[in-house]
Amino acid sequence: MSEVSAGRTLGPVAVVIGLGTGQTIAWASSYYLPAVLAGPIAKDVGLTPTWVFAALSGALVISGLLGPRVGHAIDRFGGRLLLATSNAVFAAGLLLLSSAHGAVLLIAAWMLLGIGMGMGLYEAAFATLARIYGTGSRKSITGITLIAGFASTVGWPLTTWLDAEYGWRAACQVWAVIHVFLALPLNLSLPRATPQDQTSDPASGRSSHRGGQSENFAMGVLAYMFAAASFVSSGVSAILPTMLVAFGATPAHALLAGTLVGPAQVGARLLEAGLLGRFHPLLSARLAMLMNPIGVATLIAGGSFFAPVFAVLYGAGNGIITIARGTLPLALFGPAGFGKRVGMISLPSRLTGAAAPLILGIMVEHLGRGALWISATASMSAFIALLLLRTGDATSQPVQVGGQNS
Repeated sequence: MSEVSAGRTLGPVAVVIGLGTGQTIAWASSYYLPAVLAGPIAKDVGLTPTWVFAALSGALVISGLLGPRVGHAIDRFGGRLLLATSNAVFAAGLLLLSSAHGAVLLIAAWMLLGIGMGMGLYEAAFATLARIYGTGSRKSITGITLIAGFASTVGWPLTTWLDAEYGWRAACQVWAVIHVFLALPLNLSLPRATPQDQTSDPASGRSSHRGGQSENFAMGVLAYMFAAASFVSSGVSAILPTMLVAFGATPAHALLAGTLVGPAQVGARLLEAGLLGRFHPLLSARLAMLMNPIGVATLIAGGSFFAPVFAVLYGAGNGIITIARGTLPLALFGPAGFGKRVGMISLPSRLTGAAAPLILGIMVEHLGRGALWISATASMSAFIALLLLRTGDATSQPVQVGGQNS
């Protein structure tokens, strides 16, 4: 049975809930883990928290390097077994982390977690959905980001409680158990895939819509745009409270503004699922890249009183761009070879995301408020890059996926 027909038998709602829950667990137990546990881990193993965040940066680099190969594997064989394997890798990495007493095991654990992130975060989930539903994946991609958008909302309190009650090592072990007994069965419940022809690979020269220089140009534009967006997202998220205090906000006011980022992300994703979903994803992506510059201009002009406005605009932009990572390549290139393309496009963004907290942190130290203008400039350059793409570049012909027209 083809993956497309199996996916329809299972039902898109069940697929989205399963994948969304699995993504929530994956993000909460990897990317969001150091925000709570960096201090306790560093204190216990005799290192500084910088070591933990540096290890996370290394994990992001590893995950990015794995992206094209993981995407290609999903294009050929589907994402079910690969996502399930990622749960085993996550669990192994978390268990190894829980046993770390020095730098060697700490780094080794985050290398394993980096492999798990490369196999099991959004890009792999998006490619899995494209393999199941083809060009009709946009709503499903939006659906899993709506669910997984609560990864920090769920993960941070749970990790904090586990650390307070049982210690950080037990917290890592509990997350490992959750991967094995909840996320793994959910991913195994996804539709099975039948191997797909090499002809669906973008490298084969038989992609359905465009080829040669124009396709490479479009991929380059998207790679730059997502790299700039990741630089802004990762960097500003890391320095947001400190930055707002530098603008005159009290610590309490800065914290209040920071809490608005998550709801703004979810609200923007709901808007994408509704009104914006009627238009080409290029419109959503362009609007998203304008949010941070508008927020920066508002903050500069109005001072700390407008910190909540900045936080909402910044969060809304992040929320929509996360969806665009899947929907925009799908609309421009179609589902054939989608996974490999997304992996290639996402590689620079993994690198800029890993480097951004350190770079923007140094900029804040030396430039103060000027660091905000750097982030706004990066976002504006991405917006200008998106203007070079046209909605008419979207795939116009039906593409064969899993033996059926999507």
